Amino acid sequence: MAGRLLDDEPELAFQHALAASRRGGRLAAVREAVGLTAYAAGHYGEALREFRTYRRISGSNMHLPVMADCERGLGRADRALDMARSEEAKDLDAPGKVELAIVAAGARTDLGQLDAAVSELEIAQLDINRAFSYSPRLFRAYADALTAAGREAEAGKWQRQAVVAEKALGMGVDEEPDIIDLGWDEEEEAREEEQRRRILQQQTEQQAAAASGEPAPRAAGAEAVAGLPETDTPQSAAHDLEAGSDDEEPDFFESDDAESDEDSVESDELESDELETGHAHAGESHHSERAED
Repeated sequence: MAGRLLDDEPELAFQHALAASRRGGRLAAVREAVGLTAYAAGHYGEALREFRTYRRISGSNMHLPVMADCERGLGRADRALDMARSEEAKDLDAPGKVELAIVAAGARTDLGQLDAAVSELEIAQLDINRAFSYSPRLFRAYADALTAAGREAEAGKWQRQAVVAEKALGMGVDEEPDIIDLGWDEEEEAREEEQRRRILQQQTEQQAAAASGEPAPRAAGAEAVAGLPETDTPQSAAHDLEAGSDDEEPDFFESDDAESDEDSVESDELESDELETGHAHAGESHHSERAED
């Protein structure tokens, strides 16, 4: 909630963050949120205190530029410059160093040191031929410092370069915003509600059929409820198994060797002929024995 209100209603966002800190005050993320909302609402003392607590809990100096700007907001430009020259400032990443340089230049301007303000911005990241995400902001801050120092011609060049950097980076009014869906899809929610309604209706019909002694209608499977084709039931699978039994491999098979197949056929025929001959001889001997008697 505090994040959504930060740009439009910073004071209300600050109050929400304070309420969250009463429940999770030992969490670094909560103290960070309180500090950011307090800074946006102009409560620089509270913001500075929260950022110090955040640094103590997390061990991170990432908000050092904002802390220095809080010192500026409290009218303590000298302390802001001390932060800019501290050892912690050396560990900042490139965007952090740019932000801290802009704050230091503002502190110099607050003290009336206009040329020193220009010097504060002449850092390694100030490259007119290269554009990074922080370049347009740095170029404009440098142009403002040059203008305040009476160097309008140079300031114009950097103002134009800021526009060039924005176009190169794809920034501006035509830039597509990042859209993050934090809620449920309405269509998906409607499908889930319809699925629950169908399941409940089927259960009601089954209970009514059981009470009246009539056969209960077959419940639709999960696939049917979800609008997908149903899979085979166990009964249909058993029927398919019986129907497919005729297609099973027989107990005998033909060999790949044609000669061996012929031999096996001939041997079978010979065996059957011998068996029939044996039966015939047995019958004749039995008949002769009866005649002798």
